[in-house]
Amino acid sequence: MRKLNKKKIAVKALIILGVLIVAAIASFFAFRNMALQKAVEKASNKMSRDYNSAFTIKSAKFKGLSGIEMKGITIVPKNADTLLQVQEITTSINLSRMLTGDVQLGTLEMKTGYIQLVKNNAGWNFRSFLHAKKEDKEEASDSGDGYADRAYRLLTKVLNLVPTDMQVQDIALSVNDMGRRLNVNLQQLKLADEQLESTIKVTEDTISQTWKVKGMADPRGRIADLKFFNTDTSRIAVPYISNRFGIKSGFDAIHVNVKGIEMEGGELHVDGYASIENFMVNNKRIALKDVVIDNARFDYHLLFGDDFIALDSTSTVQLNKIKFNPYAKYSVAGDTIYELKAHIPKMPAQDFITSLPNGLFTNFEGMEAEGNFSYNLNFLFNKNKPNKLVFDSSIKRDGLKITKYGEANLAKLNGAFTYRAIDNGRAQRPVIVGSANPYYTPLDQISPFLRKAVLTSEDPSFFSHRGFITEAFRQSIIKNIKTKKFSRGGSTISMQLVKNVFLNRSKTLSRKLEEILLVYILENNRIASKERMLEVYFNIIEWGPDVYGIGEASSYYFDKAPSQLTLDECVYLASIIPSPKSFMYRFGEDGNLKSYAVRHNKYVRDIMLRRGLITPEDTIAQSGKITVTGRGRGRLRLNERSIFVADSVQIDDFFKNLSKQAF
Repeated sequence: MRKLNKKKIAVKALIILGVLIVAAIASFFAFRNMALQKAVEKASNKMSRDYNSAFTIKSAKFKGLSGIEMKGITIVPKNADTLLQVQEITTSINLSRMLTGDVQLGTLEMKTGYIQLVKNNAGWNFRSFLHAKKEDKEEASDSGDGYADRAYRLLTKVLNLVPTDMQVQDIALSVNDMGRRLNVNLQQLKLADEQLESTIKVTEDTISQTWKVKGMADPRGRIADLKFFNTDTSRIAVPYISNRFGIKSGFDAIHVNVKGIEMEGGELHVDGYASIENFMVNNKRIALKDVVIDNARFDYHLLFGDDFIALDSTSTVQLNKIKFNPYAKYSVAGDTIYELKAHIPKMPAQDFITSLPNGLFTNFEGMEAEGNFSYNLNFLFNKNKPNKLVFDSSIKRDGLKITKYGEANLAKLNGAFTYRAIDNGRAQRPVIVGSANPYYTPLDQISPFLRKAVLTSEDPSFFSHRGFITEAFRQSIIKNIKTKKFSRGGSTISMQLVKNVFLNRSKTLSRKLEEILLVYILENNRIASKERMLEVYFNIIEWGPDVYGIGEASSYYFDKAPSQLTLDECVYLASIIPSPKSFMYRFGEDGNLKSYAVRHNKYVRDIMLRRGLITPEDTIAQSGKITVTGRGRGRLRLNERSIFVADSVQIDDFFKNLSKQAF
């Protein structure tokens, strides 16, 4: 009897539970559209309140068990052009995930719409979306999560919003940046059974291309393998940045692979690789011609911890035949520290030369070498202790020897040659570096005071270094970081010589990289002696407007030979090397040096005294003042009458700052 009662109770309980479930399901279906409308209203209010934009949906309703259908979706920022308009979106949501507060899309269909980015005198029409709200920033900073947790949470949310099945048709992106127009039309995109394929039509000015994206994408497994290429055999031209920033670039194909995104031991690991074929870039800041990389690949292993973000040293970068291991780390454990390391393992020198990007190292084209080398870079910067910066760059040679020079024949320094300075892209008059030039001055006929003054000002350790001064580079980096601009270089006389004789004066990345490599070859293969390098340097550098070489300079300023220069005259000549065309602004209306220039020259003399380069007897009758007696005096008179004399105040400030940075 007792067992029978228990059975009846159990049956009644099951009936009641079933009724409740049915009632819950009925209630859900009865009120879910109302809840959806409330959600839309809430989103619309937030858009209006936080982003000053009108968000509207003409109709939104549930379709089937978990599907949602929306039509007429628009976002219009106040007093700006429509930002988004989509005709129809149908999607499904994982209900079990939604109950836990985790939105995960299952399917997505999107038809006919556009995103419109417009910039006018008032700014971009999406400007109100660019800045995070104060409460969002406070929530992020107060969460207590480390970089790993935050990155993992963000990646999870993004990937959950990528449906496993997707079809998109005729969605356009148009950009109008003050008349610069770009149209990108996503004609179709399909993701099914982890296979993605899309067709994209791109038009800009006279450019019209059709791009393809094809490959595997599994947002739930957090893996992907996609290739991006053109439908014909031409190179993809990257749009917009050419018109906007003057950077022309393109490529044949890009391959992106994500092997995994995993949380392990409190660290987030992101692994994969990316490669690019026939990449081209053209910009006046990079090089004077197209720079082309045939093949490049980056195998990455990213790590996110509680207090650091790092690119692990197991990552590799391959540039044609050049392969190296980079390491980078940003850490806030205690101090804020930036760390960078790079290691090129032992490789043939000829492979390195032939792997250099075409157009970036034109002076190396045709160069041949034998032997091997390896390279290491170690950089560490502590934001709270900037003066403790670590910078170490070293090359290990193994039978390295240049057997054939390229366009830059460094050996010509040992004989007579014709030098033509390049100024504003134009070749100047030819200057013969040799005895055929009446102004040419051998090193032993240049005043010892001038040699010592120039070395003191420009490169005190010239005779002991191999082209570079690591400490000078280190101090330059510290100075540039502190001032947040490139305010100090680290050029040695060797670098200035190579720049003048073999390179143009363009301020490009190409020129600077070529300068570094050519200086290394010149100094470490003993192609020319230090004495010969210094002699050529004195006879080619600019000492004034259209004044080249110390022979011309000595005559131009003082109407005498370089061997007859006084100590004060030598110190003055050394002081104008950084900006020789503006030498006249160092003088006042009376034709004498201004007080700051006199102080600067005395400072240099005092350094020379302390270093034992001159004796106290050498300074007798040397007051730091000079008188220009040569042809340059006419330039001083012209400057006194010039209507631009008022601007000399700014030039004075320039020279004062230059004298402060000189040592």
